[in-house]
Amino acid sequence: MPKEVKIDTGYITLGQFLKLADVIQTGGMAKWFLEEHEVFVNGEQDQRRGRKLRAGDQVSIPGFGEFTVEQA
Repeated sequence: MPKEVKIDTGYITLGQFLKLADVIQTGGMAKWFLEEHEVFVNGEQDQRRGRKLRAGDQVSIPGFGEFTVEQA
């Protein structure tokens, strides 16, 4: 079962998402994390920190888990 990450805006960037999902501790770690780990958004690999995620998007990070973006 994917972990739900709730947002209260229309979208969230992938970098912000990683912090909100407790994958990284600070926003400054996002660039490093995306360079070192594979991240899949809706089944496609995406390493763009600024990628916009919206409610319903699925994020999969091998070794870290499965996540679903939900509207709060």
